[in-house]
Amino acid sequence: MDITTILGIIISAVLIVFVGINPTKLGNFWDPPSLAIVVGGAICAVLASYPLKTLATIPKMLVLLVQGNRYNIGFLVDTLEEMAQLARKNGLLALEEKANEIDDPFFKQGIMLIVDATEPEEVRALLENEVDAMSARHEEGINLFNKASAFSPAFGMIGTLVGLVNMLKEMDIDSGGASSIGPAMATALITTFYGCILANVLFSPFANKLTVRNEEELLYKQIMIEGILAIQSGDNPKFLKEKLVTYVAQKGRAKLLDSAGGGGKADAGE
Repeated sequence: MDITTILGIIISAVLIVFVGINPTKLGNFWDPPSLAIVVGGAICAVLASYPLKTLATIPKMLVLLVQGNRYNIGFLVDTLEEMAQLARKNGLLALEEKANEIDDPFFKQGIMLIVDATEPEEVRALLENEVDAMSARHEEGINLFNKASAFSPAFGMIGTLVGLVNMLKEMDIDSGGASSIGPAMATALITTFYGCILANVLFSPFANKLTVRNEEELLYKQIMIEGILAIQSGDNPKFLKEKLVTYVAQKGRAKLLDSAGGGGKADAGE
């Protein structure tokens, strides 16, 4: 589990409340109409921007924010090395039984393609098309939160303008209206405050974290593709392992080689 998202939100809230606002003055920052304009407006704008099938993926994306990296690269490299050894010993057809034990549909598809003697160029093209389609779906979800991050301050400004217009319309110096300028101005500015909080504490960090999750899966799938093609070409299993480890940062390679096969089964798919 990755608690950094939750931790970031909690620490931000503590800093804003206890350092910036002061808990004794927290009531000054509570304004339901302003909250309704910003939150309701941002939600409605997102609803108007995306089809229902995209909006239905929001709960899944929220789970990904705290789920952590689901991909055990060490286990994947170890599995590919084992398959390479089996293929060199018994031929590619021997991998069919092994493929039936794989839960990841993408991995299983790749192995079955080489078992069926599909041309390497076609195997790469098909698998990379799958990855491109997956990444496009992920990007749509990331853009949803980026849009929400842009809409929130915009509706905060709308709320501020509404408040200022009402304040100026009702201001009457002769009847003592000038004394209400301070409270009215504060109320008008609260919507901007709400918009900035939503954009910079929630939506923008959510989009950034989903980008990280997408990059993790892209790396995992790329290693998988290269491993499958190396098996098909008959690469030496040890060379295959060394080749795949190059996709990892230099400082993590020794650890990856030591831990390969030591972890649990990697989660499948998106």
